[in-house]
Amino acid sequence: MTFHGLLDHHLVFVGGKGGVGKTTTAAAIGLEAAALGRTCLLVSTDPAHSLGDIFDVPIGATRTALGDRLWGLEIDPEAEAEQHIQTVKAQMKSLVHPRLYDEVDRQLDLARYAPGASEAALLERVAELMGDEGSEFDLVIFDTAPSGHTVRLLSLPEVMSAWTDGLLRHRERSAGLSSALRNLGGGRVKGDDLSMIDGAQEYPDDSPSSRINEVLQTRRRKFLVARDRLVDKTTTAFLLVVNPDKLSILESHKVIQLLDRFKIDVSGLVVNRVLPNDVDLGGGGSGDFLRARRSQEQTYLQEIEKVFARFPRVVVPLLRHDVHGVTSLRQVGAVLSDGWRAT
Repeated sequence: MTFHGLLDHHLVFVGGKGGVGKTTTAAAIGLEAAALGRTCLLVSTDPAHSLGDIFDVPIGATRTALGDRLWGLEIDPEAEAEQHIQTVKAQMKSLVHPRLYDEVDRQLDLARYAPGASEAALLERVAELMGDEGSEFDLVIFDTAPSGHTVRLLSLPEVMSAWTDGLLRHRERSAGLSSALRNLGGGRVKGDDLSMIDGAQEYPDDSPSSRINEVLQTRRRKFLVARDRLVDKTTTAFLLVVNPDKLSILESHKVIQLLDRFKIDVSGLVVNRVLPNDVDLGGGGSGDFLRARRSQEQTYLQEIEKVFARFPRVVVPLLRHDVHGVTSLRQVGAVLSDGWRAT
């Protein structure tokens, strides 16, 4: 793979262990892509956002211009979950008797704090950006959360699609039973306060029951599109960022194994923060320290060569200063653009 080959994809996920330099990598790719004429959206899904920090620009839940043809967006899972709950409340209240409004509020307020609620809301937002909302950009780059979150993000479209299918099948069975009961009873079956949802009657196209089916079908289509695009090698690329240290290597290896289970290929490996060749390893205490670090690093680089031999790789040296601002990001971008090694 080459850098230009990477930019031929519409979606790029940058993942890896926390703290390895995913945000730096994603931001540098975005800057380089924009300089080459691509319109690009950088999306941070990590709750500990640092995208705005690295550009020194406040970024929130709305698109923020970061330069020519480059925008940034930070997804707040908690805020997305809250917005999602409010939307569901409004939908539910249009389908039940007003005396049940307080119960709808109570149940959904509890659901807001259920395990996985924030992650599900995050996934839905990402799915939207992978679909129609991201289609206006040539490239959408996701700076993802640490590896475990990323794997769940990649697996949830199938899980939630199956869940939605189950709800739709349940409603179809309920509709069939309602029709049978009506025929046996000789007429319409009287419902209770929930009859607007589950009443034993056939509903016209603009009925609450029909609207529920439409909501479920819309969500189903959204997640199916996301899943299909995730596994499409021509649409989506997944970059893994690794440092030359033991824990980073172990975690990256586990991520690759998990992604293989979902038939998602890693497009390339960014080996980040490697001591540059021109570091002075002279005598004295500092020289001894650097030589020891160099020796240990070489051991890990050899391990990376062995463990990740099948992946194209690029080595990004440790800079003399923090990566902060456009100038230093362009330095990283130049290495990412020119330094790829094929397998």
